[in-house]
Amino acid sequence: MSARDVNVFYGTTQAIRNVSLDVHADKVTAFIGPSGCGKSTFLRCFNRMNDTVESARVEGDIRLDDTDIHSPEMDVVQLRARVGMVFQKPNPFPKSIYENIAYGPRIHGLAAGKADFDVIVERSLRRAGLWDEVKDRLQESGTAMSGGQQQRLCIARAIAVDPEVILMDEPCSALDPIATARIEELIDELRGRYAIIIVTHNMQQAARVSQKTAFFHLGSMVEYGDTSMIFTNPAETRTKDYITGRYG
Repeated sequence: MSARDVNVFYGTTQAIRNVSLDVHADKVTAFIGPSGCGKSTFLRCFNRMNDTVESARVEGDIRLDDTDIHSPEMDVVQLRARVGMVFQKPNPFPKSIYENIAYGPRIHGLAAGKADFDVIVERSLRRAGLWDEVKDRLQESGTAMSGGQQQRLCIARAIAVDPEVILMDEPCSALDPIATARIEELIDELRGRYAIIIVTHNMQQAARVSQKTAFFHLGSMVEYGDTSMIFTNPAETRTKDYITGRYG
């Protein structure tokens, strides 16, 4: 995906200012920066989630495989199948584990019958590292799982429709350290199969899981580059000050 000169407004307030970047298919891209700097707002531009906010207005050019995602020909439902999202708080549907995974493929017509759904459910849960934990209780409610399992279920649900991009908005902020480590391992395992963008407040997490990092401050993207360079030799003073803890 690519973004060029993206601006986002909430009413008269400008939340994002002239942001341009390319998202690489085989890399994890991290968005870091202080609270309220526009990371999540910009993330939500990639699957038009800001459309759900009445006062929001997005300007600029955002493309998925060279197709303008704001063009009249772009079906928003299809866009959100191709660009999946995992939220800060795990939000499994109040349905069985099986139905949480089967729901997306069902509404998008990706399976012809139960055998197809069985294959998709098992494959998605395996990719999310959950299959061995839940294979004997697929009919239990997804909401009865632990927080870390629920978040992996939400990742499995996102990948069940075979997206090209996965957006993760602080996916570990509600989880304990053990569950966080498991999600980080999962992100690393999924890299290369999907383009992944992760918003995180945790700079150590960004350094561990990403290959590209964008630093945001006051609605602008200050710096974007290889994660190793951003954390060891940033070009901008504001980036260095944030990474060394002078503000945040």
